[in-house]
Amino acid sequence: MTLAEAAAEADALAEQGSERELADLRSTWGDELEAAARSADYRERAVAFRAVGQFRWRAKEELLRRGLDDESPACRGSALLSLELLSRDHPSTINSVRALLHTLATSDGNAAVRRLAVLCLKNGSPQRETIVLLEGLAGDDEADAQLRKAAAGVAQALKRRQPKQR
Repeated sequence: MTLAEAAAEADALAEQGSERELADLRSTWGDELEAAARSADYRERAVAFRAVGQFRWRAKEELLRRGLDDESPACRGSALLSLELLSRDHPSTINSVRALLHTLATSDGNAAVRRLAVLCLKNGSPQRETIVLLEGLAGDDEADAQLRKAAAGVAQALKRRQPKQR
């Protein structure tokens, strides 16, 4: 079995709520995942960063931070997919890398990475600076149309979650 296949199996186990089996799979694949994340081949690194989310491996969040800084857009994208998955019930996952997500959303050279960074921000706390940044992206006529649409949608979602002002 490859790391990608183990990650797919881990994802299925997590969806089923099979915590014991998932923990066993994590212990079996931990070293392999770490080695793949350090590989010279960007494809192996991308699989490793994506696997962190599929394994629901919160202890490996720092590994995802390295993935966000990777030279390869595929690796950055894989790390963002994992961050989004891990942050669905834990806004602290996004809040801890918010500044880096802001940078990726505004200035990454890859349009897909920029959109993924925007989508990750929806799972964080509704902070004013994030909403302002997203509204700026949504109104930027020179930005990619899909990025503008994603930014507008996430900004609106975050606004709805803000505490009511008195």
